[in-house]
Amino acid sequence: MPEPLAVRLAVPADAAAIAVLSRDHIEQGLPWRWRPERIVRAIRDRDTNVAVVGEPGAIVAFGIMSYNDDDAHLLLFAVQHSSRRRGIGSALLKWLEEVAGSAGARRIRLEARRDNPAARHFYSEHGYHEQALVDSMYCGIADGVLLEKWLRDPLDRLPAGLPAAVFGRP
Repeated sequence: MPEPLAVRLAVPADAAAIAVLSRDHIEQGLPWRWRPERIVRAIRDRDTNVAVVGEPGAIVAFGIMSYNDDDAHLLLFAVQHSSRRRGIGSALLKWLEEVAGSAGARRIRLEARRDNPAARHFYSEHGYHEQALVDSMYCGIADGVLLEKWLRDPLDRLPAGLPAAVFGRP
């Protein structure tokens, strides 16, 4: 039986490997914006989780999730090509979703490149729904797709003083 997958929080020493994965697997054909310095800032940001799979110097997957009130935003997510279709991405995404839910997030939002059907299919398989297509979203070069997944019913937090029946709830 294989060992359970170990997801861990990134440390600053992981920043260079994460930045290279971002450059090579997410930002290809675009200006490189997620350089090691920016990754280190994300790692140190108390409103952001940077999770990785792999030992320092041998990162095979990572995800960066920021939190704002009851919304979470998956900023970056990548798995090395040689490690895909092994459940690593699914396990990492599940870990990030569980942390987001524990932190009080009701919804996770993310963006994907329109010309990346593998990513769009991956997120769809995990319950994310495409909300909009955005022309020239990435530096005026590539189109994007906005996706979201509700972790809890959006009506769980009704405005005070309004009867639930107004929102179609008993």
